Amino acid sequence: MENNDISEPVESAKQEEGTAISKIEKENEEELRVVNRAIELLRTVYDPEIPVNVYDLGLIYKIDYELPEKTLHVDMTLTAPGCPAADFIMEDVRQKLVSVEGPEKVDLRLVFEPVWTQDMMSEEAKLELGFL
Repeated sequence: MENNDISEPVESAKQEEGTAISKIEKENEEELRVVNRAIELLRTVYDPEIPVNVYDLGLIYKIDYELPEKTLHVDMTLTAPGCPAADFIMEDVRQKLVSVEGPEKVDLRLVFEPVWTQDMMSEEAKLELGFL
């Protein structure tokens, strides 16, 4: 009987651990799903003067989804601080991000550090623009 007394708390602890791991895995899956969907949508946003999307241009510096707050945090830049299409691009990015299922809030920040350079572009973008 003593073995049963010991095994019940052990089994209970294992079940609780399994439940906690399962919850963490589900949260990680949800965060990954939201970030991947955001990337997918950001690849549909173009600078009107450049035929490459903002993601492959390297203008997106950070995409984080905080599940507890249901907030999607995105830091982005522009090819130049005085970009004449800045308002258009930012609004297009915002509209795409608010359409992602899951987040209830989008925290979109325009940053200029580090300064954007052509080296931040994806290989596809460099090829498209003739840099390779």
